[in-house]
Amino acid sequence: MTAPDRPSPALRTEALEQLLVERGLADPAVMDTFIRTYEQDVGPLNGAKVVARAWTDPAYREWLLRDGTAAIADLGFGGPQGEHMVVLEQTDEVHHVVVCTLCSCYPWPVLGLPPSWYKDPAYRAGMVRTPRKVLREMGLEVPEGRRIEVWDSSAEVRYLVLPRRPAGTEGLDADALAGLVGRDAMVGVAEVAAP
Repeated sequence: MTAPDRPSPALRTEALEQLLVERGLADPAVMDTFIRTYEQDVGPLNGAKVVARAWTDPAYREWLLRDGTAAIADLGFGGPQGEHMVVLEQTDEVHHVVVCTLCSCYPWPVLGLPPSWYKDPAYRAGMVRTPRKVLREMGLEVPEGRRIEVWDSSAEVRYLVLPRRPAGTEGLDADALAGLVGRDAMVGVAEVAAP
């Protein structure tokens, strides 16, 4: 028995939105504002801009590592879920990865909505117990000689990983660099690939 053909998630979402508007349960202008906020003002692109600035401005990088909250706010990113930010720099000796063992505390202003795997109990427990194995399963092979440090986000503090800048990007400006940086690298479950 085959599953019936279902409309794409986009079409289903559009139909649901239309139904909510027709019944007076949702205001299209409010919905557009929320969508615009998450597309433009909150999300991984914000974090990527922070990373790119740190890669191109040594003074900013030092400030970011010393006082993540203030340095990130200086770029206009802050607010709920980003009140106290600590930035962890990837090095050849240490690989940082972020988890929230109790729930899904996540730095929304710089990373947007948390991915479903971040909230999954298997990720949360596995990353604490066997981080190298979980990272490998997610496609990231951390060399044996590189220590893995797992950081547990909480309501009091959230973490952003400052990934290593890939080789071959020396001639790129901050905008081009930001385009290389993905959310997973800023959580520590991936690396930034060279262009």
